[in-house]
This record gives sequence, C-alpha cells and structure tokens, in this order.
Amino acid sequence: MRNEQKVPKADKERLEKLKKVINKHCRLYHVLDQPEISDEAYDSLMEELILIENKFPELKTSNSPSQRIGGEPLLFFKKTKHKIKQWSFDDAFSFEQMKKWEEKILRMTDKNPILKKEKIEYCVELKIDGLKAVLTYKKGGLKVGATRGDGSVGEDVTQNTKTIKDIPLILNEKAEVIVAGEIWLPKKELRRINIERKKQGKPEFANTRNAGAGSVRQLDSKITAGRNLKSFMYDLDLFKNAEQPKTQIDELKLLKKLGFNVNSHYKLCDSLEEVEKYYQTWIKKKENQEYGIDGVVVKVNSLKVRKILGYTGKSPRWGIAYKFPAEQVTTVVEDIVLQIGRTGVLTPVAHLTPVFVDGSTVSRATLHNEDEIKRLDIRVGDTIILEKAGDVIPKVVSVLKEMRSGGEKKYHFPKKVPACGNGGKIERVPGQAAHRCVNKNSFAQLKRKFQYFVAKSAFDVEGLGPKVVAVLLEEALVASFDDIFSLKKGDLLALPRFAEKSVDNLLAAIDDARRIELAKFLTALGIDQVGEETAIDLTNHFGNLKAVKMATIEELAIIEGVGEVVADSIYKWFQNKDNQEMLERLLKEITIINPKKSLGSLASKSGKLENKTFVLTGTMETLSRDDAKEKIRQLGGKISGSVSARTDFVVAGEQTGSKLAKAKQFGIKILGEKEFLDLLSR
Repeated sequence: MRNEQKVPKADKERLEKLKKVINKHCRLYHVLDQPEISDEAYDSLMEELILIENKFPELKTSNSPSQRIGGEPLLFFKKTKHKIKQWSFDDAFSFEQMKKWEEKILRMTDKNPILKKEKIEYCVELKIDGLKAVLTYKKGGLKVGATRGDGSVGEDVTQNTKTIKDIPLILNEKAEVIVAGEIWLPKKELRRINIERKKQGKPEFANTRNAGAGSVRQLDSKITAGRNLKSFMYDLDLFKNAEQPKTQIDELKLLKKLGFNVNSHYKLCDSLEEVEKYYQTWIKKKENQEYGIDGVVVKVNSLKVRKILGYTGKSPRWGIAYKFPAEQVTTVVEDIVLQIGRTGVLTPVAHLTPVFVDGSTVSRATLHNEDEIKRLDIRVGDTIILEKAGDVIPKVVSVLKEMRSGGEKKYHFPKKVPACGNGGKIERVPGQAAHRCVNKNSFAQLKRKFQYFVAKSAFDVEGLGPKVVAVLLEEALVASFDDIFSLKKGDLLALPRFAEKSVDNLLAAIDDARRIELAKFLTALGIDQVGEETAIDLTNHFGNLKAVKMATIEELAIIEGVGEVVADSIYKWFQNKDNQEMLERLLKEITIINPKKSLGSLASKSGKLENKTFVLTGTMETLSRDDAKEKIRQLGGKISGSVSARTDFVVAGEQTGSKLAKAKQFGIKILGEKEFLDLLSR
C-alpha cells in the first residue's frame, strides 16, 4: 500500500489514458482494418506505456496492452571506376506522384511507333534499406566488389565482399557478369552488435542501414566477417552469354540461376493499381522482415521498352522508388516559444520532450505561424504525432486529443512581444500568415542583423559569433554596422573572457574583411527581401554600388528574380536617411572589389545545373548552407529565397519552414540531404 502512495497521480492518469488509446487503435488496426495512426506512432505509445510500467511495476496489470508483446587490414580503400554507370531512381511519396510518372511513360510510348503496340507491365520489388554493391565477375569468378560511390567511381571493397557468405565467389556459369544489389544487416544481428558495443562503452548503431554500411567499409575485413551480413541482387548490368534476358523478371530468375541471393517477394503487375495494392500490403508487412525496407522499386518489365525510354541526366525514366510514409512517433509539447528573425518575423516553435526518431533525437519542431497552431489546435501539454518526412524533417502531423487530461493550455498568439522593444508591438505581415515586430531595431533583431552582417555569406568575420555579437551590443561598443570596423584593442580587452591573443585574432579578422565583393556587401546590408541570390542578380545587372543606389523601382523590378515587391524594398532602403548616413560611414572603412573580377566564383554561367533553380530550407548535417549554395552556383545553378512555380528543386534539411509546404503545393521535387549530395556528385 505504501508503494501505491509513492506513485505520482499524473503517472497513474497518464498510464490509464495510454491503455485506453492503445486498445482503441489496436482494435481499429487488427479487428476493423481501419487504422487511424501509423505503426510507428502506435509503437511509440506502447514504448511510453512500458516505460511507465517499468518505472512503477506495481501499476502493471494482467490486462495491460504491454502483455501482448511476447585477411590483413587495409590502409585505405582504392577507388574503382564502374564499367557500367550506376543510376539512382527518382522518388515518389504518393499514388498521385506515381500516376504522373506513368503518364510521362505513356506519352513517350504513344509517340514511338515501336513501343505503341507494347503492353506496359511493371516488375515491383522491395526496396531494401542497405548499401548498394556492384559485383564484377570474370570467367565466373568474383574479381571486384565495389560500393556505388558517385555512380561513376566507387570504392573497392572486394576483400570485405568475399566475407559475405551468400555472395558467390564462383558462379554456376563461367560468364563475364556485372551485377548490382543491396548488402544488408539482419535486425537480430544489429541487436547483438549493439549489446557488444554497449558493453565496450561504444555508441550504438541507430539502424541496420548505418550498421551495415559501416560494416562493409571496414578496413579490417575480419570485422566485416564477424557482422554476418547478407545480400540481395536485383540488377544484371552485363551478361556476356548467348542467353540474354528480355524482361526484369527474366533477369531476377537468371540471377538466381547464376547463384545469387534474390529477394523472392517481387511481383509482375499489369497496372499501377496493382502496384498500389502491393505497396500497401508491404507497408503493413515490412516490420516483420529480418531486413529493413523503406519502399518498393517499380520498373518497366520489358528491357526493350526500357532501352528506348532511356535516362534523364540523373535517373532512369523506366523506374522509380515508391517510398513508404515517413516514420512517426509520439511525444509531448512542453512549451511553445516565439523566435525573432532578422527581418522581425515571429516564428512559433514547439519545445518537445526529446524523442528518438529515425536515427536522431528531436526536441523542437517549427509551427510556422498562428494559422498553423489554430489548424492543428495544438496546446502546451498535448501529446502529438511527429514525423520526419523524407527522413530528416521534423513535422507535427496531428494532436492525439483523446490523450488530453484537461490540464493542457491553449496557446494565444500575443498582441505584444517584449523582445521586440518599444512596447513590444507586433503586426500581421500584409498578404501573409506571419507576424513581425513593428519596431525594426529591437535588441533581438539587432543581434540577428549583426550576425547576418558578419556571416560567411557576407563579410565573413571569423571569431564574431552570436555570443561575441551579443556582448558587443550589450556593452554598447557597436550600434551600427560601421562600428565593427572602429573597434580598438582596448575596447575588447575590457570585456570578460577576452584574452590578448583572441582580441588580436578578432581584430585581424575584421581587418581582413575590409575588402569585399559587391554581391556579398549587398547581402550583408540585410535589406528586407534581399538574400544572396538577389544580391548576385543586382551585381550582375548593375555592376557597381552607385548604380544600385540610384536605381528606380521600375529599373529594379525588371531584373529577373527581383520583381515589384523586392524592388520596392530595395528602393526604400537606399532612400532611408539613416541607411544613407550609415552607408557613407561604412564605405570609409571598407573597399568593394571590382565585381567583374569576382563574379566568376559567385555564379557560374554554365554547368550541369544550368537553368535550374534551387530553394534551400532547414539545416544539413554535412554541408553548411553557404557551402551548398556555392556548390550549386559552381555547377551553373541558381538559388532563390522563395518557392514559386519556376523552382526546380527544394533542398530540405532539418527544422524547415513554410517553404516545404509550398513546394508540395506546387508539386516541386523535394531533395533530402542524401539526394542533394547525390545530385551534386553526379
């Protein structure tokens, strides 16, 4: 009885709510076949239930839903060039996108007299979540095992490939063969490896794909051999023999005949509707397999048709990866706070109970604006379903309102935000769902403006990070951009945590920044609606700062990528008396480099991405936004700050904003970080 009294009332009530909700969704799924939430969201609720029961064993009852659960090491890898180029498929995330893909195929076949009479059938295969391998055999013997790499050049992992027991060292026929397939790690093997790593104090692998890829790329093949990897082969890229397959189904049968392990769950479908049935079946079955599955691959079955359909610059026209829905989990909204951007726009952000989803821990998710909060009816204390669309983007999908206890608090968008300064007044942005500070010079905005001014895309002052900028503003050492270049050693040494060496380094970095390209200078000014790309457009069009300053709204608006709204913002900025005075002071401190000599590094006029427009949203793990933009420019691409019908790609990292939703409305191709890097490498 004493133990019973120690259990907090909130935990008891939470447990009863969880039981009720889990039982409800269990019946909807298993009895009525009418699921309302994803398997992942259901599993997340169950995980929380078990966590509470483990913490308070006295709460566990016999009728709880939880009771249902019954060579020599290498120094480095050599590069190897693929004899046959390795392509990657475009992705589809809905049946509507699949229909658009099929329509393109049918338009091409209807125009071709050879293909017009051909019946289009599809071979559908499971998309195994592993590491792509390319195997080369000569006279029936394994000669090279390689990773995909960039599609043209991979890494030679032959020594490791030979340790995988279901990859034949000698084929059943003495033929010259190149095959492609997936190397994967069984789920039970991942569990075993992680137990060992935990004992050794090493970090555990997040999923089978990461562990499998890491196992294949071990310099010591003995480690690879100890991981018990497996494989499925699915493509016959080269087969020098009289017996040539005519369809993808024939290829799979031939691969099996040669001695390869082939996944048996492929199917011939005579319509896209049949493909959809297969897809929906495997959404439910995927978790029951010993390998990870992240979708299905749909290929035109006839090799004759495929040859004529050919390829785009980056992928086959005759095939597509139909990805499964994003992973979903449940978590609790602990708070909703407002963030103030450089231009004063207020963005509500949900602070969440940290939750692990698809390989990473998520503790925040943007709610975009007041309208989105109302649409979701999201409250502080709510249990929500969170998903990572495209593997990387945290998004609140919905609220589990039946989990409410009555203590949740509605969020009311404030009429005043103290951080905005001058009484904290805010206003609705005309024509948008966003709010912004009325005062343009609040401390929060000033911090963001100065951070933007010294960022890599602008003056690039090394050592002037957010914390240093905040200290300089708090100590009133800077109030205007030009003040940065007037800082003295004595000013900085008087500040806390500023040693002589760090002060010297900072002053040297400021001095180095005095020479700047025009496009970077225009970016640094922080003119509303003017980002890096617009700054480049202005530089390309006018060539010097004086011409930009003197331009009329009409002259600005005719520039491609500018338009009337942006033109009005630029014109008003340069007409503002305070800005004019600051600019005059700033130009005495810095030198603008002749743009004609610097634009080559800013915007390439030719390349593989020529005439392609990109919009970047969110943050990436392996590339800074500046580096990503530079790589796009080097390949001839263009970056835009907003999504429109003319946008070709939206690159989505973590913590994205409203640009992603707009991209989906326009049906624009969305690239995750991996797909973006693949595109750059190709």
